[in-house]
Amino acid sequence: MTPLRTALLQGPAGVPESVEQSLGVLEEAAGRAAARGARVLVTSEMFLTGYAVGERVAELAETRRGPAGERVARIAARHGIAIAYGYPERDGQAVFNAARLVGPDGAGLADYRKTHLFGPYERAAFTPGDTQVVQAGLDGHRVGLLICYDVEFPEAVRAHALAGTEVLLVPTALMRPYEFVSTTLVPTRAYENGIHIAYANRCGPEGEWDFAGLSALAGPDGTVRARAGAGAEFLVADADPAVLRAAREETPYLADRRPELYRTHLG
Repeated sequence: MTPLRTALLQGPAGVPESVEQSLGVLEEAAGRAAARGARVLVTSEMFLTGYAVGERVAELAETRRGPAGERVARIAARHGIAIAYGYPERDGQAVFNAARLVGPDGAGLADYRKTHLFGPYERAAFTPGDTQVVQAGLDGHRVGLLICYDVEFPEAVRAHALAGTEVLLVPTALMRPYEFVSTTLVPTRAYENGIHIAYANRCGPEGEWDFAGLSALAGPDGTVRARAGAGAEFLVADADPAVLRAAREETPYLADRRPELYRTHLG
């Protein structure tokens, strides 16, 4: 099986962009990614609206197949590339911090709602999701979705690994001073679970936050295939299934687990 060439779009910097501006950025990035042979493009958490939108979250939220979502689908189909993007999703009266994966033909492949909400802003603005493992097939690879804070919980990533996820796509809005999450914790999660993690962050000041950048494709062998700096950036790297198989043979954490010893000690 050929590697899954993965593009990460880090940004935008500055004040939250309008949905129209975000779609323009996405159009350009999808074209660049496709030209470099990428099969999936991963954007940041709340990419379509910006993260620091405060009380406007409910106003900006739309359904999975709302107007902006349909335009993302057309962008994916026009460039023949899958796109994973973050946005506020409306479902009745509830609003979720969500990520959607559309395929290279524009069809919806997977929808995920953030299960671990970070801080007072998110807990006030969003309803937490209740489904931990969401997956889809892409070019023969099993890909999964988490959002930002979710990946910091070892149980969340381990659940994906045990369910067969090979490439975990993580739209992110990691703030300063938590840079260690990207530089240390995310590569560790990839290594201890034998998976690739595509971690796409926002960057620069936005509202009351300063986003850290440092997007990365972390490999199952403890290496980082690509790493961004602090500013707006575009990365392309391969998630290679051969590397995954070799890493799991070399360090068989999943095979050597003894879950019968853990159950009574984990809440």
